[in-house]
Amino acid sequence: MRALESLTSRRLVLVTGKGGVGKSVLSAAVGLSLHRRGRRILVVEVDPRESVHQMLGLEPSGGDLLTVEEGLHLQNLQPRTVLDRLVSDQVRFEWLAERVRRSPVYHHFVEGAPGLKELAVLGHCLLLVKGEMEGAPEIDTVVLDAPATGHGVSLLAAPSLVSEVIRHGPFGRMSGELAQFVSDPEEAGVVVVTLAEEMPVTEALELRSMLLEKAGRAPELLVVNGLYPAVPKGARPDSSGIDRLWRDRRRVNERELSRLTEAWPGEQVELPQLPLSRGPELVQALAERLERLSGAAVGAEA
Repeated sequence: MRALESLTSRRLVLVTGKGGVGKSVLSAAVGLSLHRRGRRILVVEVDPRESVHQMLGLEPSGGDLLTVEEGLHLQNLQPRTVLDRLVSDQVRFEWLAERVRRSPVYHHFVEGAPGLKELAVLGHCLLLVKGEMEGAPEIDTVVLDAPATGHGVSLLAAPSLVSEVIRHGPFGRMSGELAQFVSDPEEAGVVVVTLAEEMPVTEALELRSMLLEKAGRAPELLVVNGLYPAVPKGARPDSSGIDRLWRDRRRVNERELSRLTEAWPGEQVELPQLPLSRGPELVQALAERLERLSGAAVGAEA
């Protein structure tokens, strides 16, 4: 299958990669591309600093679920909020739930229990796509702007790890269901974003290995972002610093693209560096290129 086609039917698309490679803007672009293919999309961001709203032309969400346009939504999600809501769902009386939430034991549990925050994020996504969250719009797919690299792997591995430790109660039931959900390639897909530079490529290759080892699956798609344009054949170098920078960066790009061709067995697409600021115009431009590449050969340039 080609590029986005393999992700169109997924209910969860997790986007991860090394910090600074354009992961968040690609999350917005993937969400927009899937929306244009008829999917009702929610882009979920877990970074408390909030940035995706700027890329989709919205004000900060403050945790609310916002509508970009019909069928396309955005939410900045804080795991602690999800866990607090779970307490309210499980405890019949709000006064008692509030006492639980204020308890030092609960605070230590939430902050210290391995995998619990990751479980909260994935559980929130699953409830949305199952249509079981009161007051939420209908959602076909959640595009999750996941934490960078190793944390993204931990997010996918957490349900299985928690289910081995907690077998009963609400967390036990949730972890078991989520472990099955994220391990099913028909339900959940993974997109890795990188730059064609030495450190990001090394980290992307390590990420693929970690996903196979800890989550038992490979990414569906690699997006190589921010490529410098190729130097035209026969173009003579000049003495300007801009020309030297262009040629140097393109040589690095080509070297790392060759390394990816040899070492990455899955699908990959290449996106150019665009002279646009981070905002709706850049997201639109990247979404259009993703859509074009979904019908092109793997590795073709935009």
